[in-house]
Amino acid sequence: MKQRIAHIALVVQDYDEAITYYTNTLDFVLLEDTKLSEHKRWVVIAPQGSNECSLLLAKAANEQQVNSIGNQTGGRVFLFLHTDDFWRDYNKLIERNVYFVNPPTEQEYGTVAVFKDLYGNLWDLIEPKHG
Repeated sequence: MKQRIAHIALVVQDYDEAITYYTNTLDFVLLEDTKLSEHKRWVVIAPQGSNECSLLLAKAANEQQVNSIGNQTGGRVFLFLHTDDFWRDYNKLIERNVYFVNPPTEQEYGTVAVFKDLYGNLWDLIEPKHG
């Protein structure tokens, strides 16, 4: 048996605003943007070079979902963005005015810093130690 997580739904305020942020600020790739109805689209993005898991941008459709924007995990880090060059990506994000919650640190598992995205979701930017 083979299984994998294909997409993680990320509740957003607006499709186009989210696409612009994730593609222009984080350099993600827009994989699909299909209109499903007057108010719903199937929007899939992923980091460059990623082929396993992607984000499905889901526009909030009711008050409960609106209240979850930016806090889908109750204030914990939600997503983990691995990189092959921490300092390249960290400095690029700083230049693009991405807010880092704390400075970079060296951990047993690699170099890491926590940042907030457009909506306030917490992300770990990580360059894992290899071997």
